[in-house]
Amino acid sequence: MESGILCTLTPSPARRGIAVLCLSAVAALLLWVAVTSPPNDLGWLAFTVGTGAFMLWCAWQLWAATARRIVLTREGLFDSSGACLARIDDIANVDRGVFAFKPSGGFAIVLKTPLGRDWAPGLWWRFGRRLGIGGVTPNAQGKVLAEAITLMLMEKNGTTL
Repeated sequence: MESGILCTLTPSPARRGIAVLCLSAVAALLLWVAVTSPPNDLGWLAFTVGTGAFMLWCAWQLWAATARRIVLTREGLFDSSGACLARIDDIANVDRGVFAFKPSGGFAIVLKTPLGRDWAPGLWWRFGRRLGIGGVTPNAQGKVLAEAITLMLMEKNGTTL
């Protein structure tokens, strides 16, 4: 990642806290049920405890992932840890439509080639040729980032508004 940062998308502390709190509350509720009134069937007990543990793991992953931010440079989109999410040359278009398959308050990017699956809960996900940006991020920052990418694509393709 180069130092020429054009735009950033930083998770909202309030949304981050609420998301982690909600996942942790569901985990605590499941584990409380398993301890105070365990199901008679051993399979259901294992399911309840397993789901509660999985929700705790998800809360921890969300907390760790949202400590980072998304950075746009002339080269592409990067995670603040340095991981490349997508190169500008590989972006086909930005989809911000109401019915687009995208994260909450965010946008989706359609890539020219599939880059594999990866995920930073609450921040971004990548599945095949789609990259979703958003989740616990502020809507306004997401809109600015989407517009900046769209303008970069228009500049690269030689189109105008």
